[in-house]
Amino acid sequence: MRLRENMPELNGATMWLNGETTKDRLIGDKPTLIHFWSVSCHICKEVMPKVNEFRDKYKDRLNVVAVHMPRSEQDLDVEKVKEAGEKYHITQPIFIDNRHALADAFGNEYVPAYYLFDAKGRLHHYQAGGEGMRLLEKRLLRVIGDE
Repeated sequence: MRLRENMPELNGATMWLNGETTKDRLIGDKPTLIHFWSVSCHICKEVMPKVNEFRDKYKDRLNVVAVHMPRSEQDLDVEKVKEAGEKYHITQPIFIDNRHALADAFGNEYVPAYYLFDAKGRLHHYQAGGEGMRLLEKRLLRVIGDE
């Protein structure tokens, strides 16, 4: 995705955990952070507490959606995703993307990856990897109007 592109529809989930959401529900009132992760990704697990901190700290001003993007056959096991969701306190909606439908719609190849959209659904920031959480928070604060 390129900056200022509109958020793709959230279609093609194998299933949803922690409730389902749609693009229409996310757009309008507040920005949205969509993060791609995988149960086999060590870095994803290391940075998940920071994602959860964003979710909790800005809960009234930010939507958060997790997308589980499998990287191998073992990652297709939904039970493992459920267990990881519980272990790492992922309470936001989890889009199970076993067919890479959403990853393809986003043009995403990496985990972890973060897409920050403004309240109108336009992409304002993208980054991949575990580094740069401070930069992500800085961009997040700009989008929610705290900077």
